[in-house]
Amino acid sequence: MIIAVDGSAASGKGTLSKRLANYFDLAHLDTGSLYRALALQLLSTGTNSDDIDENQVIKESLRLDLGLCSAPEIRTDSVASIASKIAALPEVRANLLALQRSFASDSSHENGAVLDGRDIGSVVLPKTQIKLFIDAKLEVRAKRRFKELLRAGQSAMFRDVLEDMRER
Repeated sequence: MIIAVDGSAASGKGTLSKRLANYFDLAHLDTGSLYRALALQLLSTGTNSDDIDENQVIKESLRLDLGLCSAPEIRTDSVASIASKIAALPEVRANLLALQRSFASDSSHENGAVLDGRDIGSVVLPKTQIKLFIDAKLEVRAKRRFKELLRAGQSAMFRDVLEDMRER
């Protein structure tokens, strides 16, 4: 069984996906964390946001350590700065798309998998039979994201988070 959970930012798709994975004993992948995990992996090799070697990023994207997806460090500003730059690279996007599809079809996930993130049901796994789209009111999503940032130790102002969510 493969479940694709798509939705707007901070709508609750990650929470729902983790619960579904736990309930049905499925593997779980938060695809939104992939670019951040790759950025963290690059930081560990000495990369900084002003000095990104495109060839190195492509090479690292082919051997991404998925364990980094759950590292708290992926939520830092330095990681976010690199993640936004590397997400624009077409070869990196293609490599991470292949990684997501491979994760979903990995036979070692005996019962299947739940993947959550943007475009999961339409681009990543368009033929999967179970697709969910999660949404919430803008203010609710902004409040969730604001609390998430504070829990991660980042300084944030609710009005800025709300405006960022509105722009997305």
